[in-house]
Amino acid sequence: MSLYQRYFAHTLAWGDDAQHRLYGERKQRLFRGLAGTVVEIGPGTGVNLPYLPDDLRWIGLEPNPHMRGYIRERLAGRSLDAEIRTNPARDTGLPDACADVVISTLVLCSVPDVPEALAELRRILKPGGRLLFIEHVAAPDDSWLCTCQRGIRPLWRRLGDGCRPDRHTEQALREQFADVSVERFRTGLPVVSPHIMGTARM
Repeated sequence: MSLYQRYFAHTLAWGDDAQHRLYGERKQRLFRGLAGTVVEIGPGTGVNLPYLPDDLRWIGLEPNPHMRGYIRERLAGRSLDAEIRTNPARDTGLPDACADVVISTLVLCSVPDVPEALAELRRILKPGGRLLFIEHVAAPDDSWLCTCQRGIRPLWRRLGDGCRPDRHTEQALREQFADVSVERFRTGLPVVSPHIMGTARM
């Protein structure tokens, strides 16, 4: 597993430039004006860090140990009060109501149990806190793309560190949070073109 984790970390780092091109403008809008304590699940190589303002308390929950070097490189020279933990999203190890904001970008597709993870994120959010997300999601059930997503899922999960291209993430968010604002968009990427971006509050 460690060898695969090393390979996956390298693959993500290689694709960071593409992520900036695909999501950069949306991340600038989504993360504007952040303050207080921000918890990010699955920060990977730290690809979101350039979009976050300084003077935050940032806690990154990244189970893959081979991502940490990339994250530390992005933190160098920043005035973020940063901490990297190995906890997964479903068991953050953080106290109740400790976070002003939780960030999830391209992570909920790969957690083993989405409702369990979202319930944990609700627990650590302060009253009035926000979950900010950008996630690829399942195509409509009657579409050819959904059929493709389901067919390729076993191989995709193996290559993508557990990623499921046919996750109904928006439905899971609406079941866990009372106030969910969603913007839908497509990237043109094969298999994972449908995306959602937005904010969820308790």
